[in-house]
Amino acid sequence: MLRQFDPTFALLAATCCLPLACFAPARLIAAEKKAATTAAEPYFHTQPLFEAGRDGYRCYRIPAIAVAPKGAVLAAAAGRFNGHGDWSNTDLMLRRSTDGGQTWDEQQVLVNDGVNTVDNPCFIVDAKNGEVHLMYQVAYQRAYLKTSRDDGATWSAPHEITAAFDEFRTRDGYEWQVIAMGPGHGITLKNGRLVVPVWLATDKRHRPSISTTVYSDDQGETWHAGDVIVATTDETPNPSETELVELSDGRVLANVRNESKRHRRLFATSADGATGWTKPEFQESLYEPICMGGNATLADDAGKTTALLYSYPNSGPGSGPTGKEGSRERRNLTVRLSDDDGKHWQTSRVVDVGPSGYSDMAVASDGTVYLLYEAESLEPKGPFIPAKLELVRFNRAWLEQQEPQSADAGK
Repeated sequence: MLRQFDPTFALLAATCCLPLACFAPARLIAAEKKAATTAAEPYFHTQPLFEAGRDGYRCYRIPAIAVAPKGAVLAAAAGRFNGHGDWSNTDLMLRRSTDGGQTWDEQQVLVNDGVNTVDNPCFIVDAKNGEVHLMYQVAYQRAYLKTSRDDGATWSAPHEITAAFDEFRTRDGYEWQVIAMGPGHGITLKNGRLVVPVWLATDKRHRPSISTTVYSDDQGETWHAGDVIVATTDETPNPSETELVELSDGRVLANVRNESKRHRRLFATSADGATGWTKPEFQESLYEPICMGGNATLADDAGKTTALLYSYPNSGPGSGPTGKEGSRERRNLTVRLSDDDGKHWQTSRVVDVGPSGYSDMAVASDGTVYLLYEAESLEPKGPFIPAKLELVRFNRAWLEQQEPQSADAGK
């Protein structure tokens, strides 16, 4: 005999058949998602984001990328109109993705200051307060901050913070003629401090120079000068573009570009990202082609750093098509990984064997790494002028499928 349909019974039966995960706390679901990502198959995807010639710009340089507090991916660049040099007519460009980097809004001019250079985009993500800041310089003389509270959809009016750089004059007697930040990104410490790497020079040729930081303890309202990390000496000539990461014990590591004939990166650490920097030390395993490099961290559920990432043109000895000691070629873009706060760099994977320059990285909550870098060249036989800024998305599983390394790769 057929049973008459009872909607109450049907609802109860359907509910009983639901998987327990439907009733799991949000944090359990997030943990399961992260575990699934950790165990995921390797993936690697690449696409151009800014292409030379588009919208009348001669080229695009100086990549910066960030994952905003609610997950939007933001990419900034310098659109250079009438040349490729640092002092050319340059606008600050922005693109935004709300689907994990698969599709992107059309590029927009975020800052235009007439014929002046607007450059050195530097993101600072403050997830706790739901804000993302973008610091930049105008004509290498003025520093500004724009803030977004809706994941980069809209931005505040520019807030001038040049006074923080003036402290280097009044406090240290350092009569700078050039100021710049990053580029790439700054960091937010667990205590809420915002820290941005900056460099200053006493000549418009950008040399001689110092590497240092500026910081804010009031969510970007006011900024102050930190201690000098590295100054120009015979041993450490012209330190400049620096990247910061927070180590597993909370210290801040500065990874400093320099022009030493040793052609190696410089590392120094500070307890608070602003004062008491340790004596800089050369890193024998990280070649320095005299170029900005990208840094990022992988972290556990509590936000503690578990690994460091570093991207750079690894064109030095034993690497790349040339492999000459002292080579300043920008090619063979490589990502390195360290599981011990930068003491060793056990993992290495080449992203692009061709011409490649500046790069920046950001990591999403699901472990996806976003790498934005200068790729190809408009003049293959001339100076490196990027034909595009390329975006790469990959995970740790892809990175760890590395080719067999040479004997000195993990020094």
